[in-house]
Amino acid sequence: MSARFRITSALWDRIHHFASFPQTGVSLQQMVLFGQNPSQGTLLKASQFLCGQYLCLHTVYAVLSRACVEELPVRLAHRVKELDELPHGLSDMTSINKVKNWYAQSFEELISFPPITVSSDIRAALVGSPDDDLHLPESIPNPSLEHLGEHYNTHGGHNSNGTGSNRLKLRIPMEKRYYARTTDVEWPPEVHDYNKRFTRTLDAIKKRHDPTVTTVAQGVLEWKRSRNARHIGLDIQAWLDRFYMSRIGIRFLIGQHVALNTLQPHPDYVGIICTRANIHDIVHEAIENARFVCEEHYAMFKGPPVQLICPKDLHFAYVPGHLSHICFELLKNSLRAVVERYGRDNEDRLPPIKVIVVEGKEDITIKISDEGGGIPRSAIPLIWTYMYTTMEGQGIDQDFQASDFKAPMAGFGYGLPLSRLVFMALHLPPGSRLTALLNSTPVILEETCG
Repeated sequence: MSARFRITSALWDRIHHFASFPQTGVSLQQMVLFGQNPSQGTLLKASQFLCGQYLCLHTVYAVLSRACVEELPVRLAHRVKELDELPHGLSDMTSINKVKNWYAQSFEELISFPPITVSSDIRAALVGSPDDDLHLPESIPNPSLEHLGEHYNTHGGHNSNGTGSNRLKLRIPMEKRYYARTTDVEWPPEVHDYNKRFTRTLDAIKKRHDPTVTTVAQGVLEWKRSRNARHIGLDIQAWLDRFYMSRIGIRFLIGQHVALNTLQPHPDYVGIICTRANIHDIVHEAIENARFVCEEHYAMFKGPPVQLICPKDLHFAYVPGHLSHICFELLKNSLRAVVERYGRDNEDRLPPIKVIVVEGKEDITIKISDEGGGIPRSAIPLIWTYMYTTMEGQGIDQDFQASDFKAPMAGFGYGLPLSRLVFMALHLPPGSRLTALLNSTPVILEETCG
C-alpha cells in the first residue's frame, strides 16, 4: 500500500453506501457446483458476483440490477466502517489505521476496476433468461455463526435480503443470479483478458492483506499499552471474532476465484476445495510441521513423538489448508506442554502425543491428547480469548509483516481462537445438503491434556 493513501470524502461516501447492504452467505455446496468444469463465461460470472461489474454493451453500461453491488466491495466496506468506529479509542491506533487503509484501498480498486465491453450475443449468453437459468441451491445458515450477529448468517432465501434489519438494503439471493447457461459459447479474447486482469487484481489484494492478523494484533497491543490494560474487554473480543471471521470469508472467496482461474483441473479439486480430502495425509503433514517448529524453537534433535491413529483411506470434502492449520495449532500446544513438563533434555523419554481419528455415523472426530499436565481450571474461560497465553516473555516481533501461517511456537495468543473461527466458518450440521451431495461429514475437533 502506498504510504500516501488516504480515504477521501468521496470514497467514504461509497464505503457507507456499500456498507448499507448485507453480505451474501456462500456455501461449500454452491462453490463446488459453480466451480465444476468452469468456462471463461462462468469465471466472468464469478467476477461479477465478487466485484459487482456491470456488462458494458458497446460502451453503454447495461445495469443488471440495482441490487448488483457485489460481494467483496460489500464485505470490505463493512470492515472499513467498523475499523473506523471501534470502541475505547482502538480506532486511533497506528496499526489499526494501517489495516483500515488496506481495506479501503482494496475496496477502491475493486469498485474502480474497468468493466468489460461485450457484444450483444455474449451478453445474452451471460445474462440469459430467468426461465432458462440453472439456479444454485440455497445456502444453509451456519448455526455456528449466530453469535456473531446479522452480517454472518445472511444466506440465500431466508436471510440474504436483510429482511430482519431496517438498516440494510435488499439484495437478490446469490443462487438466483449467477448460475446461467454458459456452455457451447466461444468466448472472445476480451473475456479471457478480463478474467486474467481481474485475477491478478484479486491476487494482489490477497497479498496486501497477508499481514492483517499480526497487524491488528499489534494494534491491540498498542491500545493495551496506551491504556495500561491487562485484559481485553468482551466488546473488543467480540469485534475480533467478527473481524477475523470476515477475513476468513474474504480470503476464501478470493482464493477460490484465483484457484479456478490459475490452477490446472484436478478430479478431486474445485478451486481450493478438495472433494476427497485425505484426513490421514493432512493430519500427518500437520504433525511434521508442528514437530519441526517445536524442534527449532527448543533447539532439540527430535521433538516429542506423535502417534497418528487414522484410517489411511478416510476421505471427506473440505479445504485441506483449513484442517491442516487447525491441527497444526493444536499440536503445537500439545508439543510445548510435553516439552515444558518433562524438559527438553529428556527428548528420548518424552511421552507420546496421540492423534486419534474416528469416523462415526454422522461425524468425523479428531482427538489430540497429551501428558503435558493440562490447563489450569481457572484458565479455562480464557483459552478462547485473544492475547491470552501461558508463555511468558513472548510477543509479536517488530517485523511482523508475515502471513498468519508463520506464527511463533507459542505466545501470540491467537492460535486457539483463530483455529476455532476457521473451523466454525465451514462447519455444517449433519444432514445438510452439502453432506448429502458430497458424501462427507463435518469434523469435530477435540483436544485433551492428561
